[in-house]
Amino acid sequence: MGKYQVTQEQYQTVMGTNPSNFTAAVSGESGTPGKLPMERVTWFDAIEFCNKLSVLEGLQEVYTISGRTPASGYPITNATVTADWSKNGYRLPTEAEWEYACRAGTTTAYNTGAAISDNTGWYTANSGSKTHQVGLKPANTWGLYDMHGNVWEWCWDWYGSYSSGAQTDPLGASSGSYRVARGGGWDSSAGDLRSANRLTDNPGNRLNDLGFRLVRP
Repeated sequence: MGKYQVTQEQYQTVMGTNPSNFTAAVSGESGTPGKLPMERVTWFDAIEFCNKLSVLEGLQEVYTISGRTPASGYPITNATVTADWSKNGYRLPTEAEWEYACRAGTTTAYNTGAAISDNTGWYTANSGSKTHQVGLKPANTWGLYDMHGNVWEWCWDWYGSYSSGAQTDPLGASSGSYRVARGGGWDSSAGDLRSANRLTDNPGNRLNDLGFRLVRP
């Protein structure tokens, strides 16, 4: 899993465009604006980014995109997407993978313990109503940054109820209307940043507090 949320610099390099809302340098953060997390990307944008980055690095595309609207060009506003989990390219984490990585072995509400603070995540209390350069808050014990706050992160899964039985590495619901996002954002309450909290959204929506993170085998 990526140490950081996908940045505007990375997205611009691969996609040749940057639809983000927050693009101005933040005072005291020398790496911005390029190191700001990507936002205002649809779930379909994130899927297409994964495939394009895979091709650039000589990896196999995980996703097959069909019935796309528009038929060619950027951005996709609707499509049917299937995944081949045997491919070695980049993809979005499943919801289960995301929570496992966020928790990093913890069982508390946050990977920082029972509470979140100004020192451990970007949210309404300290964000100043904007995103911030990735990696400024301490990483969790597995070396992953911004798992709590800054921007929400798209996951692969359709939103659905959890099974009542035990499962190992589940892929989520087989169909649905909304995709899942995790982690909370700069405009979220502390409670929304909990490791187990779930957000649902239309996969075609663009929000200035919603980005993504990558995984690959």
